[in-house]
Amino acid sequence: MRLRGLHRFLGIATNNEAEYEALIEGLKAVSEWKPDRLEVFLDSKLVVEQVNGRWKVKEARLQPLQTKAKELLARFPEFEIKHVERERNKGADALANIAMDEHAKKPRTAG
Repeated sequence: MRLRGLHRFLGIATNNEAEYEALIEGLKAVSEWKPDRLEVFLDSKLVVEQVNGRWKVKEARLQPLQTKAKELLARFPEFEIKHVERERNKGADALANIAMDEHAKKPRTAG
């Protein structure tokens, strides 16, 4: 069950950086509720496998993000991070599009 949807414009970032940022922000938000069990679904197989420790983090820019995500996950008594096909994760895509659209509509200052 989805309990909350969040979105934020990140600027220039790779898809994997955006997935990690979304995971981190979601974990921060849900930590306030102190659940006994947590299931997280991501459509980035790379992030899922890296966070679960099955794949190495080769990209230097992802290493601090993975570390932060694992630190936040350690706060939960029980958790699972699972991969879901992108077609089954349309809600996340919609939130990402909202963030980008809202940023694009903001007036730019002359500089």
